[in-house]
Amino acid sequence: MKKISVLLSFVVLTLATLGQGIRFVSSYEEALKKASDSKKPVFIDVYTQWCGPCKMMAAQTFPLKEVGDFFNKNFISLQLDAETPEGKILAEKYGVHAYPTLLFLDYKGTLLSKESGARDGKGLIE
Repeated sequence: MKKISVLLSFVVLTLATLGQGIRFVSSYEEALKKASDSKKPVFIDVYTQWCGPCKMMAAQTFPLKEVGDFFNKNFISLQLDAETPEGKILAEKYGVHAYPTLLFLDYKGTLLSKESGARDGKGLIE
């Protein structure tokens, strides 16, 4: 019975937080297209599978409601694994050498800002 209760609590918590954080698009091309259509800048989280701070941000920062509210209103967002073929090309293009790296681009793909290191919700919004 205790296992069922724990599982049910996990499912309820997961459903309660679903959709509250940052909504990420699936590709660089899609991000630029949506950014061009909306005239919003692009936010790219460049990460790797083995990066501890990257995992922390994915689990604890990006799902936060206040982070989602801010980023979904102001940016087109993309998570980019730097070790995929597309990720390698874009990491080289934007000079990414540490993870996570947070890129901010205009809707044409021009780099506006680049920051390295993990952030909590408040730090990311600032």
